[in-house]
Amino acid sequence: MNAEEKTVINTEINLGPEDFRLADQREIGIDKTFVSSSFIKDALSRFMKNKGAVFGLVMIILITICAFTGPSICGYNYRAQNLAEKNLPPRVEALEAIPMFSGVQFGVNEYEKRGLKDVYHYFGTDTLGRDLFARTWTGTRISLYVALVAILIDTIVGMSYGLISGYYGGMVDSVMQRFVEIVSTIPQTVIVTLLIVVLKPGLASITIALMLTEWVNMARIARAQTLKLKEMEFVLASKTLGARNFGIIFKDILPNIFGQVIIMCMFTIPNAIFTEAFLAFIGLGIPAPLASLGSLISEGFKSMTMYPYMVAFPVIVLALLMLSFNLMADGLRDALDPKMKEA
Repeated sequence: MNAEEKTVINTEINLGPEDFRLADQREIGIDKTFVSSSFIKDALSRFMKNKGAVFGLVMIILITICAFTGPSICGYNYRAQNLAEKNLPPRVEALEAIPMFSGVQFGVNEYEKRGLKDVYHYFGTDTLGRDLFARTWTGTRISLYVALVAILIDTIVGMSYGLISGYYGGMVDSVMQRFVEIVSTIPQTVIVTLLIVVLKPGLASITIALMLTEWVNMARIARAQTLKLKEMEFVLASKTLGARNFGIIFKDILPNIFGQVIIMCMFTIPNAIFTEAFLAFIGLGIPAPLASLGSLISEGFKSMTMYPYMVAFPVIVLALLMLSFNLMADGLRDALDPKMKEA
């Protein structure tokens, strides 16, 4: 060993406090540990962390409360006409300092001009003097009714149809899917129009139209999930133990796809609400004097340039309702997906 090598070996390295730092857990790859909890509690925790989903749920609750208490709050009947109070802008007693709710239209206070001192219409009135606040929330009831009908149709008709089709397979599945393809090719507007020829326009024709077409997507989802699960070991074990087919379908397979069923139902609701609003807008929905959000938008659209408030409030309520259901459905999808726990 020469002198230069000895010099290198004997060199002392002086380290100070500034040469050390604490390692971040993310840098050294420490695995996360999760507290043991039930699936429902875990899903609820993930749902509550989703601000958009919580906002959607809160808005749905508020809109539902307003739909059933709104007409009684304002003190007006949704069908009562008063031509002396027609085309009045919104006026709220505690919010008159806000221009939108002051009762002023085109620079003139319409209430004072007509001598209506103690009269307040929160959303204004239409061309027949009917209170739009009462009519808007009455129309919201129709949208909520359509949402409930869509859920029942999806869970009862679509889910059962898809489970049976996917489980039995073979010729049964082939015949049932050909029927689904036939139904899905017929436009919903055509079905409603044909029903109106036979039935009177109203909730009955809309409900029947939803029953005939709204279950198709749910049936396809349920069938796809059943095809994936029916060859699993727990299904084969149930067959070996002598379980009946319908017992296997509704006791073994259904609980394992219930999360997808709930999510699909939530995504179906906005589509059903929009369908009812669209049909009402083109004149195939709820007949007067009963109101729905679609018919209110259709009526207000005719006077939109002169009285924009007639269409603004129904549009806002309809948009909030559809957005809230979409946000809640998105939150449920993330909450009920077990893979999200690993994210």
